[in-house]
Amino acid sequence: MINKRLLIKNLLSHNDENSFYDKKRKIDISFKEGKAKFLKHICALSNSNPKNNSYIVIGVEDEDNNIVGVDFFDDSKIQNLINAYLTNPPIVQYENIPFPHLPDDKVVGLVTIRPIDKITSLRKNIWKYYGGSVFFRDGSISMPKVFDIEVKDVNSKIVAAIENHAQNNIQLTLDGVFDFLNKRQDFNPQYQVFKEYFVLCWSGQKKQVKDEVFFSRVDIELINEQVRLFYSALDEVSISYTEDSFKIIEYVRLGLYQSYKYYKLEETTIHFDNNANYSISADLIFQPPQFDKRVLHHIYNANNSILEKLEKSLSLNKNETADLKNLASSYLICYLNRFDDALLKLEAAKPYIRNESEILYQSYKETIRILRKVKYS
Repeated sequence: MINKRLLIKNLLSHNDENSFYDKKRKIDISFKEGKAKFLKHICALSNSNPKNNSYIVIGVEDEDNNIVGVDFFDDSKIQNLINAYLTNPPIVQYENIPFPHLPDDKVVGLVTIRPIDKITSLRKNIWKYYGGSVFFRDGSISMPKVFDIEVKDVNSKIVAAIENHAQNNIQLTLDGVFDFLNKRQDFNPQYQVFKEYFVLCWSGQKKQVKDEVFFSRVDIELINEQVRLFYSALDEVSISYTEDSFKIIEYVRLGLYQSYKYYKLEETTIHFDNNANYSISADLIFQPPQFDKRVLHHIYNANNSILEKLEKSLSLNKNETADLKNLASSYLICYLNRFDDALLKLEAAKPYIRNESEILYQSYKETIRILRKVKYS
């Protein structure tokens, strides 16, 4: 089993990006440009390495390889995006890798691209790239090219050596467990061993509501691979497990006018097998709350008024300042109730919310995360 933190270190030791590895400070697939560029790199790396894995490391400074991290990205449906836009799509996996020096809410993103030994191309137009375009790596750059010959396999031995040097061992596993227990000691850290092989650590603030137990500030890591499987700073989570599985049900808090309820968002189950393999299944179980359209029209117009003031650098009154705290979530509710333009308004509000406060921006990012899951599903 590969220790993904060690794998990233080995990849970064190849200082220059090349035809099997790329590094990014960040990606943003919530906008067309960012989505298009991400798809271009996936396409290019898959075509340039038909016989072996390729990787993208996210959260690293390009100049000096300084690991600065990015937000936790938990979209299990990213393969849906790949399948929708690419012909002969590779198998793509996005994993969140914690590093000890990073803050709790930051990780390094690791994208693993497994080709299917066929030429991958864009299925349809996106941003400035045309459907049918084929990309390859030219050194460290993803370029559109036309190839009518077989691509030479020049990286398999190099990639195999990098992966072999990243194999996990008992010391790395034990160090990972102790690191987790020490770092999360304020949130009741625990560990569980599955199939005498997999070590899973988890922590969270416990809260009991009637007969049900929920957790917030949940952190779940598979220590064998140094992969963070789940992280949430705000939402409520229920946790259960058996001898061979670990289940997480995530809830989101939504509502209007100080009347809020918790709604089930996603159910994630980690299955551990006897053959030292595991699989993760994630099912969106979200049923969007429906509200009176007249009420939503009033809230939507009020939000638009606040956004217009922010765009013109005008001061907000007391009520508008209070409403700003719920602007992102109320735009989300409007969008879920078929106010299609609410999505554009939500995107336009991002820079103003980010400048307002870190707490407010964190809430905005949680809203975008919910929206991303709903859209891709």
